[in-house]
Amino acid sequence: MSAIAIVLVLTAALSHASWNVVAHGASSSGAPFLFWGALTSTVLWAGAIPLTGGLGTGSAAGFMLGVLVSGVLHLVYMVVLQHGYRVGNLSTVYATARGSGPFLSVILAMILFAERPGPLALVGIGLVIAGIVGIGLVDRPASARRRSLRERRIDPGILFGLLTGVAIATYTIWDAHAVRAFGLSPVAFMVGTTAVQIPVYAVAARGRWQEVRDLGRTHRRQILAFGFLSPLSYILVLEAMRIAPVALVAPLREVSVVLVSLFGALVLREGRPRRRIGAAAVVLGGIVLLAS
Repeated sequence: MSAIAIVLVLTAALSHASWNVVAHGASSSGAPFLFWGALTSTVLWAGAIPLTGGLGTGSAAGFMLGVLVSGVLHLVYMVVLQHGYRVGNLSTVYATARGSGPFLSVILAMILFAERPGPLALVGIGLVIAGIVGIGLVDRPASARRRSLRERRIDPGILFGLLTGVAIATYTIWDAHAVRAFGLSPVAFMVGTTAVQIPVYAVAARGRWQEVRDLGRTHRRQILAFGFLSPLSYILVLEAMRIAPVALVAPLREVSVVLVSLFGALVLREGRPRRRIGAAAVVLGGIVLLAS
């Protein structure tokens, strides 16, 4: 994997982790935050389209198809993820999704794009995914594990985490295909995808407009941080997928999970710091192999 692609993906992971840390309080509101996030992302980044190659080298029809399908897939991802958060433990859902998503992306990229990572790269992919899943196991409350064993049923957090992973893999593969095959500019593609989501989130927030207004007033800085950093992280990932195999980019972008967990351990003094650092070390080993 080229040094440029690694820098792009790791910078994307840092951007993704940063907005999660900065906007944590505001993002918990659900639909009102998602509405503001999509609207702010679209407005902030639309002005960059003329400076970043316009719509790209493809046709307007290709652009419309690409963003409409991507917008729907990202909405499906968000719906499944939010439902998982309601019925399962947050850390379990998030880490299971972020572990299974890149794993499935690697498999699909090898099947659909005929990508063939070398032996060292495959080991690196495995280490990155194992470290991300390890973070989820560290964060998962013991009570949730005992309850699942006692009731002899599938933990809903794991179930919906896996379904979210399927959604992540699906939009990752489609988005990589769209920017490559249709010749789309990552910035324009990202703006179009978020613009598609605005009316859906507006409908989801119906009846809560006072909450939407209050959120926009009290969490203006967090919303602006999200509107800039979240699209930036995905634009960088799309750029990386234009020059590097999806099978390598997809696992590497999930380093953001590790960064957020380390922030929780070292800054917020959350539990089990040694295990978190150990999982981060496993991911770092995987990155070294991907870079070799």
